[in-house]
Amino acid sequence: MTATHNFTLKQWKLNWNSRRMQAIQEEAIDLFQPENEIEQLLLKQPEFLKGLDWGFPRYGHPEGKVLYHVQEVLENINKITTLSPITRKRLRLITFVHDTFKYEEDKNRPRDWTKHHSMLARIFLTKFTDDSSTLDVTELHDEAFYSWRMIHLAQKVEKGQARFQHLLDRIGGNLQLYYLFFKCDTRTGDKIQAPLKWFESEVEGIELVDF
Repeated sequence: MTATHNFTLKQWKLNWNSRRMQAIQEEAIDLFQPENEIEQLLLKQPEFLKGLDWGFPRYGHPEGKVLYHVQEVLENINKITTLSPITRKRLRLITFVHDTFKYEEDKNRPRDWTKHHSMLARIFLTKFTDDSSTLDVTELHDEAFYSWRMIHLAQKVEKGQARFQHLLDRIGGNLQLYYLFFKCDTRTGDKIQAPLKWFESEVEGIELVDF
């Protein structure tokens, strides 16, 4: 294989990737309808667009790509008509990034939680906001599910309850925001609804919503 051929193949791959990212960007703009400067800026980041393009149909996510899951969550947010502008902005930003770094997640065992997709999302998001409420919910968005799974499926009740209490301690005054996102995220695809029902029955101090 000649050097010229290698260069041509490399250039073709670069051109294909560029066209692919442009197509994902255009589809995301159409589906998400960005509402502010941060959302518009996120949709220009190559690593973010790559994350939106990742995914395949699987249990909990029959829609496949992260792009379409984000769309579903955003549609749920639109159904809650009582949101304040700041809560809506936070929920949308969390939604944009919460699963977008699954393609970079380290799933080796034992799990390295510093490389979980939620932590990668938080780290990425710090480039665009210093809002602690948004960052904390982004990082912890799967913890309620993991706590429920540990308690009810793995039957590790004490560990699960301790994990859940740690979540509540971390969330603090952002409990309602966490709940709203957890509900919007859980009411998608073919996800099991038991963790959400458990959360709503166990946690005091949240204002229940339905849609």
